[in-house]
Amino acid sequence: MTLNLDMDADYQKEFDFDLEETGKKVMEGTLDHEDCPYEAEVNLVLTDNEEIRRTNREFRDIDRETDVLSFPMLEYDRPGDFSHAEEDESCFNPDTGELILGDIMISVPKLKEQAEAYGHSQLREYAFLITHSLLHLMGYDHMEEGEAALMEDRQREILETLGITR
Repeated sequence: MTLNLDMDADYQKEFDFDLEETGKKVMEGTLDHEDCPYEAEVNLVLTDNEEIRRTNREFRDIDRETDVLSFPMLEYDRPGDFSHAEEDESCFNPDTGELILGDIMISVPKLKEQAEAYGHSQLREYAFLITHSLLHLMGYDHMEEGEAALMEDRQREILETLGITR
């Protein structure tokens, strides 16, 4: 698993856990839970509210801050079904052979604000946002009630398995 982490160097100083190590652990746990048969590559950008708002406006025509954005590189017939990737070599990084899942962008100020509002640790919120977004990169969504329930169950199971709870 390759995690390409892009962040202001000062962000690490704001947390009492290692952002890269935790990100990898959560991503590997999520990929294992979803039985991803490939090594995978994900880009994770940690940013501020201004940048995530600009990105949200540019790519989704929504002019407001948000906690996390997901930019999947693959399309799925069914969430978590990786079978189509076998037939399309463009889904893989030619240098590493890893499946390119996509990009995740997290607002650090929103992460902190939500951890406080929900009464849990910043570690738990960081892990939740990564899990949530990674499930989007694997084709899950929460626009309909059934989809939302499935995605919420997956998120809870993954975080419990990793021992990251409220």
